[in-house]
Amino acid sequence: MALAIQHPKTRQHANALVHPGKDIVSLVGNTPLVGFRRITQHLSDNVQVYAKAEWYNPGGSIKDRAALSIIETAEADGVLQPGKVILDSTSGNTGIAYAMIGSAKGYPVRLFVPANASPERLKILRAYGVELTLTDPLEGSDGALEAVRELAAAEPDRYFYANQYNNPANWQAHYRTTAPEIWYQTGGKVTHFIAGLGTTGTFVGTSRRLKDYNPAIETISFQPDSPFNGLEGLKHIGTAIRPGIYDDTLATRNLAVNTEAAYAMARRLAREEGYLVGVSAAAAMVAALQVATELDTIAQPGMVVTVFPDNAYKYLSDNFWVAE
Repeated sequence: MALAIQHPKTRQHANALVHPGKDIVSLVGNTPLVGFRRITQHLSDNVQVYAKAEWYNPGGSIKDRAALSIIETAEADGVLQPGKVILDSTSGNTGIAYAMIGSAKGYPVRLFVPANASPERLKILRAYGVELTLTDPLEGSDGALEAVRELAAAEPDRYFYANQYNNPANWQAHYRTTAPEIWYQTGGKVTHFIAGLGTTGTFVGTSRRLKDYNPAIETISFQPDSPFNGLEGLKHIGTAIRPGIYDDTLATRNLAVNTEAAYAMARRLAREEGYLVGVSAAAAMVAALQVATELDTIAQPGMVVTVFPDNAYKYLSDNFWVAE
């Protein structure tokens, strides 16, 4: 099985050195689709599993796509202009994307972040010069969201409130970019798409576009199996503040992923495949393998595609990496 599939004409990273003058935001998107050798070796040749390697984005995660869409849409609409500060809440990756793009475009950034965000993420944000407000870790991303809403309402003239959980430019980024890339890279053969629920933008936008291409594609969401979990960046939708952009009619199925299963998969991906990925990516692999194994059991051919939102470099302080 091929280990990487990429668009031969629009893959920008490979050609970056021959295009002097491009800025960093031009490198967002066009990430490779990667496959697996050992973790999927129990599957027959009729069932394939692939993942979008989103750490290839210049900010290191899939959130570059949504952040760029939110910022450029706001610029086009005239609500983000020089002198305004980009404001939002984040558990980390979207904030890093805002910081990177804000620096490139000349906008200061202020973020509300749960105080238990990984030390690596906080150091990256501070390196970009972001103004940080750390919120109660026990309240998680919802606490940061409630706090940032108060400031946005109090000072609307100073801030552009990006509002990633409710901004349609979030899911539209994946409608315009992630889904067409998957469709092209699989030659239109994708049968199942799987993504986790955080802001829900990746799942909503990608699913809508893939169903435009082929309504028979199964679009499957997953989330933590408990409100109390270690799957950073993902929401237990039933108990969290529901994102305004979420459309639950798009999901063919909704899966629940256990934290310990995701931790174990993160170690397996690193040690058996060489992919050092974040916890949400490992959770995506747990869900993808579940679906692929079910297909194989009933002898139904399929091409299962999921998303690896980022690599593990921002999570290496977590203790689970050394567990057996």
